[in-house]
Amino acid sequence: MNMNSEIAKELDARGLNCPLPILRTKKALSDIRRGEVMKIVATDPGSMKDFAAFAKQTGHELLSALEINREYVFLLRKT
Repeated sequence: MNMNSEIAKELDARGLNCPLPILRTKKALSDIRRGEVMKIVATDPGSMKDFAAFAKQTGHELLSALEINREYVFLLRKT
């Protein structure tokens, strides 16, 4: 998957600490349709664990979770 070609929505959660990146993601997911992909960028190191747990609990598909220059980039497909 190309990082930008199929992104329906981007969420900038940089500078936010737990639980705000997850709460903002939950809210933003209501703006996209089932099957669409949202990109989230966060700076909270705990977000790696948080997004994995969030995907597991909600059933949304975590397509990727990468750390790039101390930022955490997630691709989440709404189910």
